[in-house]
This record gives sequence, structure tokens and C-alpha cells, in this order.
Amino acid sequence: MASKVLVVDDSAFMRNLLKQLLEGEHEVVGEAENGVEAVELYRELEPDVVTMDVVMPIRNGIEATSEIKSLDSNASVIMCTSVGQEEKMREAVEAGADGYITKPFQKPNVLQAIADVIQAEA
Repeated sequence: MASKVLVVDDSAFMRNLLKQLLEGEHEVVGEAENGVEAVELYRELEPDVVTMDVVMPIRNGIEATSEIKSLDSNASVIMCTSVGQEEKMREAVEAGADGYITKPFQKPNVLQAIADVIQAEA
């Protein structure tokens, strides 16, 4: 079953890449380029899954994840991180992240991370 996904990354290139990887498998219902937009769109769109970049301007992914989780404790948030950001990942898990994918993205890893959080909800 296709999930509704909100893609959050300050890089348009990364958002487009994720959209291409998800195409045909899941429905991308919205895109945000910072944590403030992410929270607003989460409220508006109520996606099944959020892919959340960690490092972004205005409000970072960890702060946005924490805020989304306080709005909806059942929210599924997958953090997108670069290799070598282990400390940030610990903070993200403490903020309530349900999983993570590492850049550069590989389609099987992205789809598996989404499948894992969807199954955890069921």
C-alpha cells in the first residue's frame, strides 16, 4: 500500500532525488525546505511518513521532529543524514525519530526504512 510522504530537505536536488526514488511506490504529498515549513505541512497534509533532513536553516530536522512528535505522537519520521553525523543521529532518536537513511540515498534502503516504520505502526 502506498504511503503519503512529506519530503523535507533544504536542497531541492535531494528532494527531487527522494521523489524519484519513491515514485511508483509511495505518494509524495508535499515538500518543505526547512523545519518550520515541515511542521506547517505536517499539520496540513497529515502524511504517513516524513523524510527529514537533519541540517537545515531556520529550524533544523531535530527540532522539527520534536515538534511534530509533540503534535502527533504516532508520527513516523525518518531522518536523512550524512555519513559521520552519528552525534546528530543520537539527538534525532532522542527527539523521536523512528528511523534513518544515509546519504547518498539508495532506493532499496529508502523503501526499506519506510516499510519498517509503516510496519511498526500496524
